[in-house]
Amino acid sequence: MTRLAIVLFNLGGPDGPEAVRPFLFNLFRDKAIIGAPAPIRYPLAAFIAGTRAKGARANYALMGGGSPLLPETRKQAEALQAELVRRRPGDEVGVFVSMRYWKPFAAQTAREVTDFAPDEVVLLPLYPQFSTTTTESSLKDWNKAYHGPGRSRTVCCYPVSDGLAESHARAIRGVWEWAGRPEGVRLLFSAHGLPERVVAGGDPYQAQVEATAAAVAARLPEFTDWKISYQSRVGPLKWIGPSTDDEIRRAGSEGVGVLVSPIAFVSEHVETLVELDHEYAELAQESGCPVWLRAAAPGTDPSFISALAEAVGAALERSGGVAPDGNWTCPRVHGRCPRLAQAAGARR
Repeated sequence: MTRLAIVLFNLGGPDGPEAVRPFLFNLFRDKAIIGAPAPIRYPLAAFIAGTRAKGARANYALMGGGSPLLPETRKQAEALQAELVRRRPGDEVGVFVSMRYWKPFAAQTAREVTDFAPDEVVLLPLYPQFSTTTTESSLKDWNKAYHGPGRSRTVCCYPVSDGLAESHARAIRGVWEWAGRPEGVRLLFSAHGLPERVVAGGDPYQAQVEATAAAVAARLPEFTDWKISYQSRVGPLKWIGPSTDDEIRRAGSEGVGVLVSPIAFVSEHVETLVELDHEYAELAQESGCPVWLRAAAPGTDPSFISALAEAVGAALERSGGVAPDGNWTCPRVHGRCPRLAQAAGARR
């Protein structure tokens, strides 16, 4: 019998109004988010957290005062554990949750995994597309915290996983059919944005988002009109585009409806339940879009949970290291891809 620990990584979110400001401080003090030295970054993070806390609390109030991300992630962990127990009846499986910017932090989860005493550990971010600002940050945080037993393998990304693509496609088709199959609807794949300089520095996130969108669109021949956009832009830097709000305005000016799919998110949280469902829905109405529909995030959809289980199985077949799941290889221009970096290090 093998004792197998799976660690799911996610962003985290405040569990109540009092947690909003410290959550924001944790977010903005991360060097992956603001690259300034610590003596500059920490006071800047405190300032940003203070100025943004009131507006953020108002957004979380729309969801009952706190983020649903942890309970959503725990549901995914439970579903994945049940699927792995079904697939690997001879093993003892534990699925754990580690959040980056709010509880449970990596240190707490590391203690839980250490107590579990695994023989094998699979690190599985709930970010389908790799970015230095999300996956890499979470993995660095974990590697500092965990010193327990078990041979570790890392799934760095799974942008073209069949189960991920099928889950998104099912959600898109489902909401479109629920609405009566309206004509003249543009499918808009909306992902969280990044500053252009992050991508220019070799981050593969944008290329992977584009690959995911193409994989989903290939399953939806009824949607010939589809585009990719990026949301959640903040600060003075130039971000990758086009922006989701600009694409909504364009659709309205063309008299086209919009069906938006959160292509880079696998759980419902503030960017979907507030930004898409409230802010962008209002913008679509103001812009004259005749239809506004929003597909759900994968959540515990069986295809997505199956994809995660398959990623675990593929990781366990490797001797170790970091690799994507599915038929995906980052173009060499994306030097921050961990697999390319690992290969480059092996050649030196």
